[in-house]
Formats: sequence, structure tokens, C-alpha cells
Amino acid sequence: MSVAALDLTQIAPGFADPTIDSQAAFRRVMDAVARPGTIQDLSSAPEAPEGLDRAAGAIALTLFDFETPVWLDPTIRGGPIEDWIRFHCGCPLTQAPAEAAFAMIAEPLACPPLSAFNPGNAKYPDRSTTLVIQVAALVGGRSACLSGPGIKVRATIAPTGLQDGFWPQVQANNARFQLGVDLLFVAGGLLTALPRSTRVTIKGD
Repeated sequence: MSVAALDLTQIAPGFADPTIDSQAAFRRVMDAVARPGTIQDLSSAPEAPEGLDRAAGAIALTLFDFETPVWLDPTIRGGPIEDWIRFHCGCPLTQAPAEAAFAMIAEPLACPPLSAFNPGNAKYPDRSTTLVIQVAALVGGRSACLSGPGIKVRATIAPTGLQDGFWPQVQANNARFQLGVDLLFVAGGLLTALPRSTRVTIKGD
């Protein structure tokens, strides 16, 4: 289906001022990546279609474009969220995780293994997939201690609703550095980042 075939009356608005609003959101995303484990506020972003958090929508409006293939998890394909992303971002969609520059994960329990996504390559490690993982909350789950670039001593994150075996996958992802995927966790209007350079220790292991 082309963008022209979309029912534009059913498409929720994007940024009121795309230039200024996307620049503000971009700074917050970059701050999150530069300081893993810190929480950034994107709640001023416009309300996204039902099922997509404000922070996830802000990331899409800011980072997705015609040069970035996007993988959507099956729970949001073919509906209002897909239409909204296609209309506002103009990004190509792919059904192959390994071809995606970005992946939007609305249901983390159904997320493919991190190894299914593009880890980049020796010449272009930056061409890996960035996963936007939507969770119920950024606190209350199993605690992961973070260390590495951008962290003075240690930081801790505890997103809820992740699948069993997720954190060992993250540790394996870090072991591949400089290759590997980057993770953005969102809940409502909040964001925290876990780049591939961050080392993870799980409390209780």
C-alpha cells in the first residue's frame, strides 16, 4: 500500500514543529546514549496511536527516515501504528530483522533474539540495528548493573516485562563490541539507553 492510499483522516498528528521538536528529542536520545542508565523525558512529544508510547513515537519521528529500513514487531504491523510511522517518517519497512536499521518492539516477550538483528560489520559497525523496546515501566524488573563508557562508577536499570534469557543475550551482545545492537527502552514518555559498549552484570548471578 502506498502512502497515497492511506486514509489521512485517521492519521494522528506528528510533531507540531518538526524541526524544533525533532532537534529537542534528538538531544534527549543522544543524552540517553551518552549516559547509559539515565532516564530522559520525552513526554512532551505528541500522543502516538494507541499501543505506541509517546517516547517510542518521538524516537520514530526523530530518527526514522527514507534511508532507514524499519522492522515492526508483528503486534503492530498492518494497523494504525504502521500507518502513522509510514506517513510521518516515510521509512521503508522490512520483515527481515537483519535488514533493519531500527526495530520497534511493542511486545518485548515476543522479541526475536538480539542475534537475529544486524550487528554491523568490521568496516561499518555503525550500520547495526537499534532496537526500541517498549516496556511497562523502566523500574521494577530485574536489576542490571551497568558499567562502561559514559558511566562514572555504576548505574542500574530494571525495566519490567522482558523475556527470560534477555540479559544473557545483552551480555553476549556486549562481548561482540564493536559489533552488536544498541537498545533504547521506553515506557510512556520516558527513555533509557543501553548501547552495545555497556557492560551488564545481573544482580543475583
